[in-house]
Amino acid sequence: MSLEKGLSCTQELTVKEENTAIAHGSGSLPVYATPAMAAFMESTAVKCIANDLDKKLDTVGIQINIKHQKATKVGKKVTCTAKLTEVDGKKLTFEIEAADEDGKIGSALHKRYIIDPVKFMERA
Repeated sequence: MSLEKGLSCTQELTVKEENTAIAHGSGSLPVYATPAMAAFMESTAVKCIANDLDKKLDTVGIQINIKHQKATKVGKKVTCTAKLTEVDGKKLTFEIEAADEDGKIGSALHKRYIIDPVKFMERA
């Protein structure tokens, strides 16, 4: 396994109706939902390490601290970039930023833990 500080990944999506606060039950407006942004941020962190993590291992999210700073309307593109900033044994820390076509919309500090999926599911 060669997980090193500095790995990064960027993903992009276009906000659709199913990504809105209305669809997620987190509000009554047709704008990009905070829960949708959180999931996109986690997905980007996972993708960031996918090629460097031992194929017999996996990661689980253990903490995410999100700031959603600006609304994004349906049809706008959102870009999310995750950067691995710390590797402490099995604990991984990511700094993540999301932006739409008009600028930064959110940021997060996200921690994931490396696990053996077989052992993990036995304890679940």
